[in-house]
Amino acid sequence: MKILVTGSNGQLGSELRRLFAERTADDCLFIDIGELDITDPVAVRSFFHEHRPEVCINCAAYTAVDKAESEPDLARKVNVTGVEVLAKNCEDSGASLVHISTDFVFNGEADKPYSTDHPVSPVSVYGLTKAEGENRALSTCSRTWLVRTSWVYSAFGGNFVKTMIRLGKERSEINVVNDQVGSPTWAKDLARAILTIIDQREVTKYGIYHFSDKGAITWFDLAAAVMDTYGLNCKVNPIPTSSYPTPAKRPAYSVLDLSGTASVPGMEIPDWKTSLQQCIEEIKTLENA
Repeated sequence: MKILVTGSNGQLGSELRRLFAERTADDCLFIDIGELDITDPVAVRSFFHEHRPEVCINCAAYTAVDKAESEPDLARKVNVTGVEVLAKNCEDSGASLVHISTDFVFNGEADKPYSTDHPVSPVSVYGLTKAEGENRALSTCSRTWLVRTSWVYSAFGGNFVKTMIRLGKERSEINVVNDQVGSPTWAKDLARAILTIIDQREVTKYGIYHFSDKGAITWFDLAAAVMDTYGLNCKVNPIPTSSYPTPAKRPAYSVLDLSGTASVPGMEIPDWKTSLQQCIEEIKTLENA
């Protein structure tokens, strides 16, 4: 199978690179902005004509949640226009699209995990652009798997877990919000889930899927677990969101209902603590390399 991965230098793209290295039967193309601007219709059409991918996994996204409040046009260009361009070329060429979205498409007012058919109602510019990107993907390409995820971290790039490790080494104590509830997701687990959906394409219907690791916790819980797992002597103090104002509003509750994804044959959804421990072991290995 010929697979195109956009945004391949990010957390998820990096994990997909590692997994595809073990899959010799697949022919994979890994590109980032340096190789292809997904917002350029002419360039994307030419790329698809030349390489003819059967599946496009779109990991490219504008993910700077707070900066998006002051850069809405740029966020929309990547998260909406770029998605539509990829979706149109997938539709025209007969390829399938795997598009990655986020828990930020929800307003955070729920009191139980969000189902895949729950109406979206974002409360930030980032969330708005991702919600519109979802709509473009699903309405433009009839062969779209839309995968929403949350709180992604890995040994690569910048993320909350790596930030906590850095702060834990620098400080004796830190403050972390304790009234935003969600589910952490190791990018490697998400990458495996995407490959499972593709591998089971004969039985996985196109449409929306939710994936995160198991467990509903707060950012405080995650920070405390990072310190404990890594072995850092840094005290984590719980604070309310009101004490840590940010340009973009965050959903107070964004746990995703995983039941539909869990029914995919061969799908594994690990517990968040297990995955965090494995990721931190990888981070330590890279630090000592």
